[in-house]
Amino acid sequence: MARWCLIAWLAVAAVSSTTATSEPSTGGKRLQIGVKKRVENCDARSRKGDVLHMHYRGTLEDGTEFDSSYNRGEPLTFTLGSGQVIRGWDQELLAMCVGEKRKLVIPPDLAYGS
Repeated sequence: MARWCLIAWLAVAAVSSTTATSEPSTGGKRLQIGVKKRVENCDARSRKGDVLHMHYRGTLEDGTEFDSSYNRGEPLTFTLGSGQVIRGWDQELLAMCVGEKRKLVIPPDLAYGS
């Protein structure tokens, strides 16, 4: 299994509770991704099953920070596509290069529910 060190800045929008809904509804919102920093040479991209080491910052739509790996002083480590993180991350961190930075706007049904 490949090991990746990724530094990503992630903003998670519209997250208001920790329970998932039984029938997901985005309320007209969809997952958005923006690449904030590209790398010149990307020999390999992240794929399902890769172990990622990633710094992140999670904020609500109004900018309120609700979680940050920077505050803990160490990156989050997880296996991509294994369900260890919210579905929005498992989907939108695929094909990411080492050193790339992304901003994700994730609707509730791909995060913690509405």
